[in-house]
Amino acid sequence: MTFYSLPFLCFLAVTIFVYFLAPKRFRWIVLLTASYVFYFLNSKWLIIVLFAQTAVTYAAGLLIRRVQDRGKLYLSEHKEELSKEERKAVKGRTRRSAKHILLIGAALNLGILLLLKYSNFFIDNANRVLSFSGIRLPSTCFLLPLGISFYTLQALSYLIDIYREKLEPDRNLGKFMLFLSFFPQIVQGPIPRHAQLAAQLYAGHSFDLKRLERGAQLILWGWIKKLIIAEYLALPVARIFSDYQAYPGSAVFLGAAFYGLQVYADFSGGMDMARGVSEIFGIGLQQNFRQPYFSVSVEDFWRRWHITLGEWMRDYVFYPLSLSGAFTALGRKARKWLGNSAGKRLPSFLSMFLVYFLVGFWHGPEWKYIAYGIWNGIFIASSILLTDVYGRMRGALRIRGDSLPWHIFQILRTFFLITLGRFFSRADSFPIAIRMMGRMASGLFDFRWINRAGLEDLGLNLRSWACLLVFLAIAFAVDLLHERNTAIREEISKKPIVIRWAIYYAAILAIMIFGVYGPEYDPAAFIYEQF
Repeated sequence: MTFYSLPFLCFLAVTIFVYFLAPKRFRWIVLLTASYVFYFLNSKWLIIVLFAQTAVTYAAGLLIRRVQDRGKLYLSEHKEELSKEERKAVKGRTRRSAKHILLIGAALNLGILLLLKYSNFFIDNANRVLSFSGIRLPSTCFLLPLGISFYTLQALSYLIDIYREKLEPDRNLGKFMLFLSFFPQIVQGPIPRHAQLAAQLYAGHSFDLKRLERGAQLILWGWIKKLIIAEYLALPVARIFSDYQAYPGSAVFLGAAFYGLQVYADFSGGMDMARGVSEIFGIGLQQNFRQPYFSVSVEDFWRRWHITLGEWMRDYVFYPLSLSGAFTALGRKARKWLGNSAGKRLPSFLSMFLVYFLVGFWHGPEWKYIAYGIWNGIFIASSILLTDVYGRMRGALRIRGDSLPWHIFQILRTFFLITLGRFFSRADSFPIAIRMMGRMASGLFDFRWINRAGLEDLGLNLRSWACLLVFLAIAFAVDLLHERNTAIREEISKKPIVIRWAIYYAAILAIMIFGVYGPEYDPAAFIYEQF
C-alpha cells in the first residue's frame, strides 16, 4: 500500500476522520493503531521484528536511566561520607554499567539489522575467502522488514541520547511504539530524533482546514515528482544501465545523470508526501532535502541530500570518533609528520572517510554501495585535509570566491562528480560500474545519437520527452525559488481562493493526464524502500 495508491488514500481518509473525531488524549492511540495496521498491510508478519526491536529499545532505555538515577541517588545520600576518589569511582561504575546496557541494546538492534539485511553479504565474501579450502557456507533467505534501516537508526539515537543524559526515556510503551512506527515516515524516513518528534506525536492536535490544505499541497507536489518525473526517467535509465554497451559514452553519462534526477524526484517526492500527510495531523517532520543540485561541493551536496542521515552520522559517528582520545593522540603525532595544519585535520579526515564508508554500507549489502560511499568520502575527506592547498590555488589563479561564473562552475563540477558516483549505486555490480565509466570516458562528446530514433530507443516517444522536460523545468524553477528563500506554499496560500484552486486542479489534472499509474502499469516502489 504505497502513498500514491487508492487504498492508501482510503486508509488516510479513515485515519484522519477517526483521529479528529477521537478525544484529544486518545488521538495518539489512533496514530499508533493506524501505523501498525499500515505496517502489517505492507510487511505482514514481519511486524514482529519491528515490535521486538521496539521492546528491546524501550527496556534498554529504562534500564540505562535506572542505573544512572541509582548512581546519582547513592552519591546524594552519601555525599558527606565519600571522598573525592570514592565519588569518582561510583560515577565510573555507574557510567560503565549504563554503557554496558547501551551496548547490549545497540548490539541487539544492529544484530537484527545485520542478520536480516547483511548476512548474505558476509557469507558470500567468506565463501570467496574459503574457496580454496572447499568449504562453502550456506546462503540465507531472510525477508527484509519495511523501513528497518531507518527505524534502527532511530532506536540507536534514542538509546545514545538517554545514555548522554540528553533525553528522558519514554515510560509508556504504547507511545514509544508510535515513535518508532509512525506510518508516514517509516517507509523511507526522514530519521527523526525522539526530542524532535515524540511530543508532537503524543499531543492531540485540533483540526485545521488551512493545515489540511497545506498538507495536500505537499502531497500533490510529491505525486508529481514521483508519478511523472521519476517514472518517466526510470525508462531511459533502465534501458541504458541494462545494455550500456549499445550506447555511446555521452548516453551512458546521461543515464547516470538521469538516475540521479530520478532518485531525487523519487526520494524527495516521497518525503513531500510523508511531510504532507504528517502536516494534516499537525505533526512537522524534518525537511530531508534542500535543493541538493545547487550544491557547490560534494560536502555541500551531502548537507542538502538526505539531511537527517547526515546529521545522524555527524552526531553519533563523526564527532565521537574525531574527538575521541585515540584520534586526538593521532592528531598530535600527525602534526610532527604532516605539519601543524594538515596534522590537525587528519582526525577529521579519517572520521569523515569512515562516515561515508558507513553511509555506503548502510545503502545496501553490496560492494558497489561501499564504493559509492567511498567515492563521496574521498572528495569530502580530501577537502578537509587540503583546505589550505585549495585556497592557495584559488589565490594563484585569482579566482574570486563570490563571482557568479565561479559559483556556476562549482555547481557543474559538483553535479559531474555526484553523477559519476551514481554508476556505483545503480549499476548491477561494482565491476560493471567501472566498465560503464570506461565506456563513458571513451565517447563522452559523441552526440550523434541525439535524434528522434535515438531518443525513442531510450523508451520514451517525443511527446513523453517533451512532457518530461517541462516537468523537470518546473521542478528546477521550484528549487530555484526555494534556493532564493521564496516560501512558495505561503505565497500560494495568500492567493485568492479561485487562483489557489486553479493551481490545485491543474496539478491534479497533470497527474491524471501525464502520471504513470493505473491497472496496466504498476509504478515502481520508492527506491529508498529497499534501504
